[in-house]
Amino acid sequence: MIKVEVQYFTGCPNSQKMIDNAKTAIGQLNFEIEYTETLVESVESAKQTRFRGSPTLLINGFDFENLPEPNEPALSCRYYPSGIPTVDQIKIFLENSM
Repeated sequence: MIKVEVQYFTGCPNSQKMIDNAKTAIGQLNFEIEYTETLVESVESAKQTRFRGSPTLLINGFDFENLPEPNEPALSCRYYPSGIPTVDQIKIFLENSM
């Protein structure tokens, strides 16, 4: 089973778009996927989750863009140079994770 996790914090402008894209991609696939959303609400929880910034998409524990775990996790918005991963990009990644 593939595990998909979106880590985010309230107030980051891209969080809902990532959540929507991940859910839409999962809904368009015909295999079993475990989906979770992790709300990171404090510096302590950022450290516990090794938070890469909001929003972060993890598939089977690996970052969608292969961004390594930070040495000093913090509550910060994440920058995606090419924009938030699209539904199609997430679907392709998930299909290749099978």
